[in-house]
Amino acid sequence: MKHVTIPGDRIGALIGDGGETMREIESRAEVRLDIDSETGSVKVESVGDPILGLKGPDIVKAIGRGFAPEDAMRLLEDDMQMFEMVDLDAATRNKKDLRRKKGRLIGEDGRTRELMEELSGADVVIYGSTLGAIGKPEQVDAVRSATEMILDGAPHGAVYSFLERRHNEMKANDISYTQRTG
Repeated sequence: MKHVTIPGDRIGALIGDGGETMREIESRAEVRLDIDSETGSVKVESVGDPILGLKGPDIVKAIGRGFAPEDAMRLLEDDMQMFEMVDLDAATRNKKDLRRKKGRLIGEDGRTRELMEELSGADVVIYGSTLGAIGKPEQVDAVRSATEMILDGAPHGAVYSFLERRHNEMKANDISYTQRTG
């Protein structure tokens, strides 16, 4: 059994309309969720396939960090999907610095975050003091690296170039992989 704590304002997204989201997570991930809506504490107990059950806490965490439930469910699609969170607080000196760095990660009209998603292929959400990514390991790695570059003060142009390069590498690797097996 795993314990996950999520922000109070995300409990509704986790439970869903009439408990619909919670029931879908329970059935698809083969877990039982015990949600304390007062504290935001969620007990995740595996009740079926233990491998599927391992994804349960990550699904709950992802929804807690701002992902839409259907995006968090991508974690069940195949073994290669993963969820990673970057703690922005750890990279900032104070609230003002956090706001500034979050602004740089989001970009004007959300463009930087959108480009991270488009070029990496991962889903990216910035919520509170975290950045979350869901995707295959190489996609999540590209997002993590781009995030670290931005937090370290790299110009957006350099970050976009890096993401373009990674995007092209991932595409080339995908092509060579399909040629080898197909």
